[in-house]
Amino acid sequence: MFNRLLGKEILDLVAERPAVALVGPRQVGKTTLVQSLQGSLPDQPIYLDLESLEDLNRLRDPELYLSERQDKLVILDEIQRMPQLFPLLRSLIDRHRVAGRYLLLGSASPQLLQQSSESLAGRIAYVELQPLTWLEVNQQITYQQHWLRGGYPDILTAPSDRSASRRMNDFIQTYVERDLPNLGLGASPSRVRTLLSMLVGVHGNQLNMSELARSLGLSVPTIQSYLDFLENAFLIRRLLPYFVNVGKRLVKAPKLYLRDSGMLHTLAGINSFEELSGSLYIGSSWEGYVIQQVIAGLSYDTQAYYYRTADGSELDLLLVRGNRPVVGLEIKYTNAPTLSRGNYIASRDVGNVPLLVITPSAQDFRPDEQTQVCSLATVWQYLKPLHVLNEWFSG
Repeated sequence: MFNRLLGKEILDLVAERPAVALVGPRQVGKTTLVQSLQGSLPDQPIYLDLESLEDLNRLRDPELYLSERQDKLVILDEIQRMPQLFPLLRSLIDRHRVAGRYLLLGSASPQLLQQSSESLAGRIAYVELQPLTWLEVNQQITYQQHWLRGGYPDILTAPSDRSASRRMNDFIQTYVERDLPNLGLGASPSRVRTLLSMLVGVHGNQLNMSELARSLGLSVPTIQSYLDFLENAFLIRRLLPYFVNVGKRLVKAPKLYLRDSGMLHTLAGINSFEELSGSLYIGSSWEGYVIQQVIAGLSYDTQAYYYRTADGSELDLLLVRGNRPVVGLEIKYTNAPTLSRGNYIASRDVGNVPLLVITPSAQDFRPDEQTQVCSLATVWQYLKPLHVLNEWFSG
């Protein structure tokens, strides 16, 4: 059992809001986290798994069942299986509007749960649970193992790298054959698996929709639809470019990343850290891994972008708060990093933000007044004001 840093935020929101939705991919640990919090939740919450026939039978008359338990916290797991509940939940909340009515767990993004955003607007708070981050596991697991295997708990804790790769392969197969079709994706599983494999080569690069469409023999709108589903199922991330100066020739295409490094490595046929060390993908893999660690820890009011101009000025990650860039990040798979002139120009473009260079394990040092070099283990010492739980670092 790993200590999930979002636990306190969930408890705070349950104490304040009628409904809280904890969303994230399958097998990321949503149910485990909520079960670990039950001792701190309002007295004896009721847990219903909407994939359980027994629990579904209890909801044959959902209005009767839920209205009779209006003074209890009801936990509804896999809520995306019954989106028709959302209008009823709105009605029940409006009749008895108090905090702590419902805690919803879902394996689809709010964008796919459109009825919830329409029916529970103003009544619900969303929290996304990401795969385990390095900050949550670094007392027990090396960064090399975490990077290789990714953050899904069952895969991360497998007895061997080979076993972890096999479990990830089974996880991907289940997603493309069952979960994505259940979310409404009409593509054949083999085509989706082919697309995922092709995204390994796109990982960390600007997304060229036309090239992907040609490679698969599909239309650009069809590829766009597939990518939307993969993103809404938390499997990929499209990192948007930041625009600040209309006079610059700015790159407009998003960059694409497979969110979980373990999934990237399994799709690429990388089954050990030795294989990763010799892989052509090592640089893009490290970049995507660090970006995932940073974004997973950001507070709700901090947005992440990348910055690039046609003349080569760029930042791997730009963190923005209140429409104001606050720090630029460069990610280097070396303990002796150097920055390019384009990195400093990019910083100047966006307001002379400080630069943070993230390495695997370099000792922290400052090559100049504007730049701080750090390691994966120390990065949050410099980003703590932007962390979802910045008070966690107060000691």
